[in-house]
Amino acid sequence: MHAAVATAVDTPLSLVERDAPTPGPGEVLVRMTACGVCFTDLNLIRGHFPFARFPVVPGHEVTGVVAAVGAGVTFPSVGTAVGAQFLYDSCGHCDYCVRGDQILCPAKRITGIVADGGYAEYAVFKAGFVTPLPDGLDPVAAAPLMCAGITAFNGLRQGGIRPGARVAVIGAGGIGALAIRYAAAMGARVAVLGRSRSGEEHALSLGAERYVATAEQDPAAALKGWDGGANLILNAAPSTAAASAAFGGLAPDGTLVLCGYDNTPLNLPTQAMVLNRLHVVANPSGSPHDLRDTLAFSAAHGILPEVTPISLEQAPKALDAMAAGTAAGRSVIVF
Repeated sequence: MHAAVATAVDTPLSLVERDAPTPGPGEVLVRMTACGVCFTDLNLIRGHFPFARFPVVPGHEVTGVVAAVGAGVTFPSVGTAVGAQFLYDSCGHCDYCVRGDQILCPAKRITGIVADGGYAEYAVFKAGFVTPLPDGLDPVAAAPLMCAGITAFNGLRQGGIRPGARVAVIGAGGIGALAIRYAAAMGARVAVLGRSRSGEEHALSLGAERYVATAEQDPAAALKGWDGGANLILNAAPSTAAASAAFGGLAPDGTLVLCGYDNTPLNLPTQAMVLNRLHVVANPSGSPHDLRDTLAFSAAHGILPEVTPISLEQAPKALDAMAAGTAAGRSVIVF
C-alpha cells in the first residue's frame, strides 16, 4: 500500500510502499477514503509532541470503510463507513474511561502521533474508537470533522454554550469556521476576531453578526462593547497571545475555551478573573461519544467544511504551505 511516513523531527515526509496491516483482537482494518491535513500533523514534524513515536504515519481526520475485523469484533461490521479521530485508544478501566471521558485517560494514545494514522491506503484502529458515519454524509468533506469538527463542537459544549449566548470565535480557519457555524446553529449570537478585514466577508457569510479586526481595534474593548461582553470566547487560532488579548472582553461569569494555542504561557489578569468569576477551559478534542454527537449534529444541520481534495503525493506540499501560511482552505487527501 502507499503511505506517507514521518521519520523524524524537521524531516520531510517519506512516501513509501508497505504491506497492509492485519487487524488483531478488538481491531478493525479500515480502507481509507479520505484523511484531512491538520495543523497537528505539521506540529508533529516540528517536534511539538515529545511523546511522539517515529517512524509514524500521520493523520487523524480519517474516513474509510471497514475492510476486515479482528477476533472478537462484532461491531462495526465489514463494509461499514466509519470515521477515526485524534483519540486512538485509552486504557479502558480508569475512572475517566468508565464514565465516557476517554479523552482524559492518562494512558490515552493519539492517532498519527504514537499510532499510525490516515496518510496511508489502509490503517488499523481499535473497534471501540471508530464511529459510523451518518447516512448521506459526504466522507471526503466530513474528514475534517474527525478533528476540527469535534474540537469546535465539543469546545462550545465544554464552554457552556446556550441559545442567545454571545460567542466570540478567534480565527476562522479549520476549527474556527466550524465553530462559527455550530454556534449559530445552536442559537448563539456570534462575533469573529481576525487580524485584518480580509476575513470579514467570509466570517459574516458563516453566520457571524459582527467582525473585529484586531489590527485596528483592541479585541477586549470591542467585545465589551457588544452588549457587555462575550459569554464565551473560543480561541481557534494557533496563538496563546490572541486568547490573552481577547480575555478582557468576557462578560461576568464568562468562559475562555482554548482549542488553539502555541508553546507560550497564557497570561491572564488574576484580579479581574476573581472579581468577575471568569473561567478558562482547555479542550483536547473529545471522546467517542462526542464524535457521534458532532457527526449527528453536522448531518442534521448540513454543516461540512469546504475542502480541497489532494493526492497522498501532494501531502508534503500541503504541509509546507501550511507552515508558510499560504495554505488556502482545508486540504483532504483522497484515496
